[in-house]
Amino acid sequence: MTASDLLARISAGTAPTILDVRSRDEFTHGHVPGALHVPFWKVPGWTPLPISFDDPLVVYCGHGPRAWLAGAALCGRGFRHVEYLEGHMSQWEQAGLRVET
Repeated sequence: MTASDLLARISAGTAPTILDVRSRDEFTHGHVPGALHVPFWKVPGWTPLPISFDDPLVVYCGHGPRAWLAGAALCGRGFRHVEYLEGHMSQWEQAGLRVET
């Protein structure tokens, strides 16, 4: 999912569940608005919020590798609609898009 598409959905109140899989320090220094924080290494054992395996999830990290590992774990657990934020947090910040702290 592109950053502009995700931001539009956030602004419209129709955002999917957004998962930030970076470290706690990275997350607290700024994240996509509304994102949940679950470090990538905790995702395999993560007990998710009450969301369906059919609900969309957008996963991101700093540049991609941690998100891909987390996404693979989520798919392995049965989530059917896992997407990645194009360019991840690095591109979000480079574009000057708003962040939460």
